[in-house]
Amino acid sequence: MNSFINYLKEPELVAEIQKFFGVEYKENLPKKKNIKNGEINGESKVNCDEDTNGCLLRNDINLCDIRDDKNNYCKNLYKDNNYDDDGNKITKVEKLTIINNYYWYYLFLFSTELGDEIFYTTFIPFMFWNIDALVGRRVVLVWGIIMTIGQVLKDVIRWPRPACPPAIRLQNKWSQEYGMPSTHAAISVAIPFSILIFTINRYSYSVPVGLIIVTTWCTLICLSRLYLGMHTVLDIIAGLLLAIVLMIVLVPIVRTIDYYLVTNFIVVVIFIIICVLTIVYYPCSDRWTPTRGDSAMVVAVTSGIHFGAWLNYKTGLILPPIESPPYQINLPSYQTVIVILLRTFLGFSIIVLSKIIIKKITYRVISGILNLDADVLMKSENSLENRWKIVTDLTYKFIFCFIFGVLTIHYLPQLFSAVGIGRKEFYYEF
Repeated sequence: MNSFINYLKEPELVAEIQKFFGVEYKENLPKKKNIKNGEINGESKVNCDEDTNGCLLRNDINLCDIRDDKNNYCKNLYKDNNYDDDGNKITKVEKLTIINNYYWYYLFLFSTELGDEIFYTTFIPFMFWNIDALVGRRVVLVWGIIMTIGQVLKDVIRWPRPACPPAIRLQNKWSQEYGMPSTHAAISVAIPFSILIFTINRYSYSVPVGLIIVTTWCTLICLSRLYLGMHTVLDIIAGLLLAIVLMIVLVPIVRTIDYYLVTNFIVVVIFIIICVLTIVYYPCSDRWTPTRGDSAMVVAVTSGIHFGAWLNYKTGLILPPIESPPYQINLPSYQTVIVILLRTFLGFSIIVLSKIIIKKITYRVISGILNLDADVLMKSENSLENRWKIVTDLTYKFIFCFIFGVLTIHYLPQLFSAVGIGRKEFYYEF
């Protein structure tokens, strides 16, 4: 059993999978230089010592100096083929990454984004504004819990990502993080399968077709992490098992948790406090990694979404459903598509603007308290020694992502309604 687990951890296995999809290393060996009579490729490069007939060692090339009274050139004996254009020995052979099939390359680049930050920050608001708020809240709750647990485990277990070489690293975005378990793999189960579970009895559609879609979604994300050299096979399996086990526990109780988070102020406050404490008492790592900041964003979005939902309930915006499920899924009309695009453009424009403003305010306020230069603090590198940079960055991320959640579910839907592009079903989805 141990040997099998070790086999799944091997970077060589990742390299074999990459090779199967057309990714491999190729040694970039320089051409053998024609060095003779004191010339390299026709140009004089070697200065002969007129006083000796012995062997010289110049630039790591063994040059046997044989005096020639006529032209005073040196005859040279090559002892290695790896030389640059000047005849200098190359001690490190360059390896080029060769991509033989760009179909897989672009497919997996797209697939890996389905489990990335850009996807979360676009898909979550889009779901609330244009699809279903109730399903959105429940999916966000499952996503937030599984993602946070996965990120914490990374800094507790501290297993490195696959060694390169033999694996080939085609993405460096998250290379500073540890690899076990793969949160991409965990989210590839959490998001699509929770959407399927929470919509089966709510909408009328073909469950087999839905199952094919979410399984394909999950498979592409997992394969993309292996293709890009970011995880071992064992990382992927661990991420999948983590999500499956947690969903078995979470899915039956999410409906109840969601109800109390929306209707009970004490429950939502306790939830926010738990989210803050999760970041404050986050497990310490032996080096700086972005996992703590990512976890801050996840728990802040989750708590912000549910606080915004409570605001909707408290202000009387939430109304009883007009019809009982299951609901029919109809293709959107031309006018509906235009309204969806307008909502999306207006919503994200305000979110981006709020991010810029919140970041500047947060850094300047904390810098003022600490008597530091805000611009220098903002541009400084992240490290365990740079304590105030970590504190400021975590504070900014939590505040922005919390406001991001409140804007998404409370303020922006009211703005959409005010300008005539609101989705009328939004406030009935409780």
